[in-house]
Amino acid sequence: MTTRDIDESVNAELNRLRESIDNIDAAVVHMLAERFKCTQQVGHLKAAHHLPPADPARESRQITRLRQLAESAHLDPAFAEKLLNFIVAEVIRHHERIAEESATNTGT
Repeated sequence: MTTRDIDESVNAELNRLRESIDNIDAAVVHMLAERFKCTQQVGHLKAAHHLPPADPARESRQITRLRQLAESAHLDPAFAEKLLNFIVAEVIRHHERIAEESATNTGT
């Protein structure tokens, strides 16, 4: 069965829901972009003060916090943790690159 074979009202509802999903996806992308703007600033601050790119204690607190938020939002906490771990890994990679660039630019 294809969407052409289903009732017009069902197809309209399907399209309405998909438009909502598309809008939510756009919002998620924009929120991630804002988050990465902030983490880039953190990376520059860490590099300027020779702090390590990763902060395991902070990451642990964030995982606990995000799992609690996920539970209250009726989202699988394990999924939320996997998502945060993915994002944090990318942030750490950015911080390492920023630190390398900073060390190259200052000759240290």
